[in-house]
Amino acid sequence: LLSGESGTGKNVLARWIRANSPRAEAPFVTVNCPALSGDLMTSALFGHRKGAFTGAIADVAGKVQEAESGTLLLDEVGDLTADAQARLLRFLNDRTYERLGEARERQADVRLITATNRDLAAEARVGRFRADLFYRLNVLALMLPALRERPEDVLLLAHHYLSIFSHKQRRQGLTFSPGAEEAMRRHTWPGNL
Repeated sequence: LLSGESGTGKNVLARWIRANSPRAEAPFVTVNCPALSGDLMTSALFGHRKGAFTGAIADVAGKVQEAESGTLLLDEVGDLTADAQARLLRFLNDRTYERLGEARERQADVRLITATNRDLAAEARVGRFRADLFYRLNVLALMLPALRERPEDVLLLAHHYLSIFSHKQRRQGLTFSPGAEEAMRRHTWPGNL
């Protein structure tokens, strides 16, 4: 469970975890939870059979099946619907799922990484997120601090992105002005991020 404000690098960390794991060559599939609701979320995760709901004109495998033997990232998992939370909990408990409109039970071998900018413990306490699902997701929790909480990283990141920009623009040898370097070193940039 990767937690932190938007922009703290949860997706970057998820991709790093995958790249440095035995599943590095297997699929990496991302689901943007806020973009889908209701049956669309459940269908996106677990798939559906043709005719399962209005607009289901063909069988669809679903993201869990696409991520088989690999990694599935649920981005902003706190936005899952109650039905999707229940189905995800079942999947986590026994690694089985059913497509919408299908009675056949399927199995999957998927590493699940979840990311959220919400306090899921607080959401579970007030009943907006399933407590049992939270405890299943919270096995290994990493909190990513905002950049303003780790100002020592600003100079490192600035040099990293300058290097990328220099390479893309084919302009080697680009540097920051001495004043900019000093401002980043002393953390005195405008607005203090």
